Formats: sequence, structure tokens, C-alpha cells
Amino acid sequence: MNDNNQKYGAAECGDCNTCDRRCNEQQAQDALLAAVQAAAAVDRNSYEKNLQRERLATLEEDTKPGTQVETFSKNAVVRPATAGREGALLSSNHEGLTLYTLIIYSENFAGILNQITAVFTRRQVNIESLNVCASSTPGVHKYTITCYCKQEMAEMLVKQIEKKIDVLQANCFVDQEIFINETSLLKLSTPMVLADPDISRIVRHHEAQMVEVNPTYTTVVKTGITAEVMSLFQQLNAKGCVLQFARSGRIAITRSCIERLDQYLTKREEEREAN
Repeated sequence: MNDNNQKYGAAECGDCNTCDRRCNEQQAQDALLAAVQAAAAVDRNSYEKNLQRERLATLEEDTKPGTQVETFSKNAVVRPATAGREGALLSSNHEGLTLYTLIIYSENFAGILNQITAVFTRRQVNIESLNVCASSTPGVHKYTITCYCKQEMAEMLVKQIEKKIDVLQANCFVDQEIFINETSLLKLSTPMVLADPDISRIVRHHEAQMVEVNPTYTTVVKTGITAEVMSLFQQLNAKGCVLQFARSGRIAITRSCIERLDQYLTKREEEREAN
């Protein structure tokens, strides 16, 4: 046995089977292993990890073969939609009104969306869709809002919104003045899709995509202008196969060759330098 006051390396000891001391290298490996195990234990017991494991377990149970059976019970019934409940194009409450798209730019501060929507509330104008995203200009957010109203009301809304301190610019457009796009998701009954070949033909005719198919339902994604999205829904809904339907808010860019926001920011910078 080696002297307890002397430390040997792995190459110097030569008696690892009987020595009660561990080499420096082995001690470092044990310390590293203990640290990794401790970190793994903390990570495994974290809230995010537990939540993820629960989600995976639930997904595994839901997708298990033989567990999904189409019963068409009270909570999963296929029924034609009522006019006015599945999008503005199905409603007759907008006769004499034009669909305007308001494109608004503002500073990236909390609470601005509430200030903008409050303008519509005070004027009793209903918002049909709303999309908020960061713009290509750093620190500037873009709001795309659609609503049915008269031209005078649309111009009034723009003027009232531009009065907000943190709003940089607001403009209103009709559909002919902008490029628009929407995305929709349709959940179709798989048994009805298999039983009626016309349903698949309608999906292909509208250049939509089937992104998920299981024994219970089929998920279809359609991207395009509002009229195309609603046309697909109306034709599939007439077949009585739609379980769920959802549309995203409209996104839009102008047809103008010049970006109005850039003009405004350039002018404001020139005025600031002049002063």
C-alpha cells in the first residue's frame, strides 16, 4: 500500500486493485459524472420537461391505432354553417359598405394595440380581422386591420389613429390597391372524404394541401386571397364534411413602388437634422 501522504498518477501507482486511493484523473472523471447527473436530475424535474413529457404521452395515447373512432356525437357533428357565422363573405349585414384594409405603423411599445382598437370601438365599427407583426423597419410594428364601412368613416378612422403619439403612419386601402394573403385550416371528416371523391377533387382544384390524415379527420391548408379561401370553405361545407374551419388575419402590402413609411421616416429625419 502506498503512503497516504503521497499522491500517485495512474501510471505510477500500478496497484489499482488494492489501493484505496483514487488517482487524480479518476477523481476528475467522477466529479464530472456527478455534476452531469445532478444537472440531468434538475433538468428532468423542471416544469418545462414535465410538461413536455405529459404532452408527448397524451399525443401517443391520442394517436394510438384503434382509439379514434368517428361517432358524430354531439361534440363532433358535421353540419352546414349558418350564414354570417363563418366569415364576412357569408353575411348580408354589410350591404352598401366596402371592405377597407387599414395598414398602420407604430413604435414598438406596449398598449398601442389597445389604443388603436379603441378608435374602432368609439366609432362603433366592427373589426373583421387583425394581424400584428414586426415590420422590416427596426423598432416598428405593422398592424393590418380590415373592417366594413363607408369611405368617409375609413378616412376618419385613419385620421384618429394617426393622432396617437406612438403611431407613425396609417393608411386605408380597398382590395384593388394592395396584394393580400390569408391562410385557412379546414378539418374534414375522413370517412366522408373517402366516401365522396368530389371532396378530394375540390381540394385539388383549389390547390389546397392535405397536411394530416388519420381515421377520424383530415386537415387541409389553403393559402390565398379571401375569395379563394372562402370559396373552398363554401364548396366543402356544401358537402357537409367540414368539422372545423379557421382563418388567419389578412396580411397585405401595397402595389405602390414607393414605401410610404420610408418616405415619412426620411422626411422626419431631414426635419430633425434641420432643427
